[in-house]
Amino acid sequence: MSNLLEIKNIKKVFGEGTVNEKLALNDINLELKGGDFVTVIGNNGAGKSTLLNCIAGVYSVDEGSVILDGKDITKQPEHKRATNIGRVFQDPLKGTAFDMTIEQNLAIAYYKNKPRGLQIGITKKDRDFFRERLQLLEMGLEDKMTQKVKLLSGGQRQALTLFMAVIAEPKLLLLDEHTAALDPAASAKVLELTKKFADHSDMATLMITHNMEDALHYGNRTILMKSGQIAMQLEGEERAHMTVEKLIEKFSITSDRMLL
Repeated sequence: MSNLLEIKNIKKVFGEGTVNEKLALNDINLELKGGDFVTVIGNNGAGKSTLLNCIAGVYSVDEGSVILDGKDITKQPEHKRATNIGRVFQDPLKGTAFDMTIEQNLAIAYYKNKPRGLQIGITKKDRDFFRERLQLLEMGLEDKMTQKVKLLSGGQRQALTLFMAVIAEPKLLLLDEHTAALDPAASAKVLELTKKFADHSDMATLMITHNMEDALHYGNRTILMKSGQIAMQLEGEERAHMTVEKLIEKFSITSDRMLL
């Protein structure tokens, strides 16, 4: 199977030429095939979020290239990449229009890369489709589609945001600590939904987490970033036998936000 995402020799410097110059990404190379679910760990400042932002087009890269499904998107603006890339952020407030209803949010997400012609509003066919798909969340949201998103709990909103990110069938899903702001029960639910969507799709998934147990439990590969570089890639038997304790000992992971 050919690579769906190829990161080639990516370099990103912030504040170049100033006293605050920081080499955020230093010659990063990474490949993901369709169906890959890769978890990303590393101390604060390791370059994890910068990597996702360079892939999504939030930041331009100083060197290297980003190739998605065989197409070089290195110079493509963020809004054009968004048709093929789904994103979920740490803040549950960030991924939805809080003063719009659940069905209005879903319609925006679903039609973001589909032509709508002269059609206005949400059709009965749309509603039936949204209701059927929302049942997958097992949160009862299919019965609250006319409710405003701002009335949902953090866990419900993040589950909806995740659902919105995948409903248009993106080629790549980027998750930036998308469970960090949730309580343990909501976090577990959103992670199980993440696994369900990743397992039943050909999209590639890249998930940043500070929870090392989650990093080793979910997906099929784990990478560890240090000082803007990929210091380790784990998969197969090596990953299956890796423990949090071994990771801490081997790579001197010291961030107090790293959860055991």
